[in-house]
Amino acid sequence: MGVQTPLRLLELAGQSLLRDEALAIAALEELPTELFPPLFTVAFAGRHSEMLKAMVQAWPFPCLPLGALMREHQPHLDTFQAAIDGLDVLLTQEVRPRRWKLQVLDLRRNAHQDFWAMWSSSRASLCSLLEPEAAPPVRKRRRVEVSRAGPKQPSVPVEVLIDLCLKEGTPDQSLTYLLKKVKQRGGSLRLCCQKLKIFAMPMQTIQKVLKMVQLDSVQDLEVNCTWKLATLGRFAPYLGQMGNLRRLLLSHIHMAPHAAPGEEEHCVSQLTAQFLSLHHLQELYLDSISFLEGRLDQVLRCLKAPLETLSITNCLISESDLMHLSQCPSITQLKDLGLSGVSLTNVSSGPLQVLIERTSATLQDLDLDECGIMDAQFSAILPALSRCSQLMTFSFCGNPISMAVLESLLCHTVGLSKLSHVLYPAPLESYEDMGGTLHLGRLAQLHARLKQMLRESGRPSMVWFSANPCPHCGDRTFYDPDPILCPCYMPD
Repeated sequence: MGVQTPLRLLELAGQSLLRDEALAIAALEELPTELFPPLFTVAFAGRHSEMLKAMVQAWPFPCLPLGALMREHQPHLDTFQAAIDGLDVLLTQEVRPRRWKLQVLDLRRNAHQDFWAMWSSSRASLCSLLEPEAAPPVRKRRRVEVSRAGPKQPSVPVEVLIDLCLKEGTPDQSLTYLLKKVKQRGGSLRLCCQKLKIFAMPMQTIQKVLKMVQLDSVQDLEVNCTWKLATLGRFAPYLGQMGNLRRLLLSHIHMAPHAAPGEEEHCVSQLTAQFLSLHHLQELYLDSISFLEGRLDQVLRCLKAPLETLSITNCLISESDLMHLSQCPSITQLKDLGLSGVSLTNVSSGPLQVLIERTSATLQDLDLDECGIMDAQFSAILPALSRCSQLMTFSFCGNPISMAVLESLLCHTVGLSKLSHVLYPAPLESYEDMGGTLHLGRLAQLHARLKQMLRESGRPSMVWFSANPCPHCGDRTFYDPDPILCPCYMPD
């Protein structure tokens, strides 16, 4: 008998039980544990709401990974509400069902992906999180009420795990229903959110949702809104309550054109003060933040833990900002540093050189795309780059660099054993004119020269490829060694 045969028998047993739903509900306390997952799956797919409601109350595992099942079977509002209602009934009972073990309702669609598939008679146990208690022996009884219970148990909150994405549009009816139940049950139903994304949505609505969430459960936060600085100031107190935050992205925050200077300083101080509470922050992404110039040190000195990732992109920063960054205690363990779209044309090479030197022991990925770095600046940082022993990828597209400096870069970095990918701009010699028109044949020759140098240096497997934006549409064109052209280059 094959491995899949017992699982098929369990599924058939579940389908048979559902032919008499009332009897199946009554028999849940005597149902063998291994029948619960296949029976729940069949009930969910078949939209047996009353059965789902009863099974949630009798679920014999600490965790019910409903989100993974919702990913496999397109959920309907009625089935989702039935599961939530079952949890709601469970929380209102003074005496819980004897086999009750449910502690977590997991609505995340990317969690516990293999739970529903891994049940078979040959594997009647799961990972420690979902380890079931032993099923009681089946006794011959005609009818057993699901409400049968043991001694009164202390009230233990049940956690609902969810990833939230708040954006404008049609209200999510499932989320609205869940928030309603969380509000009704108070502390007995805890809404926990590890990943929170906020797009365009009225601040008043965002505040209503966040008041329902256990903010110390948030580990990954993305705020991708075109907010004014004052709006971010209203959000800041919620950020300060996310004490377990590990990843933070702030994007497109701009200052009001006629805001008073004192108001700006107050909002910035209100925001940066929240960083003092983020003791576990490891990744910080700041994109298109208009208030950063001249204030980067104010952000950096409030960081309480070493960062693994720091990405400052499409922002204006001053030379003093870069100097403060290079001296910041929180950057000494950086693995990923990104300064894409930060203009460094008029900044001396010293701060950038110090920054790379101070991160050289741990840095794995470095992104200096579109920084306006020229030959002299780039040559100055080459000795520091040559000491980045952990560097794996380096990208510096969109910088006006000559072929001679590219060759010098190759010589300085060929000894970095972990460096496997270098993404470089088309060298200045490959352009036909000042308008940015590439001479593809010339570029191919220069690329071939770099590949030859890699072979001669004993690093033929190191991947060097060029990428430059098309002057007509802006799409990036790649060359390795032949161009992968955008449609603008294609003949009619």
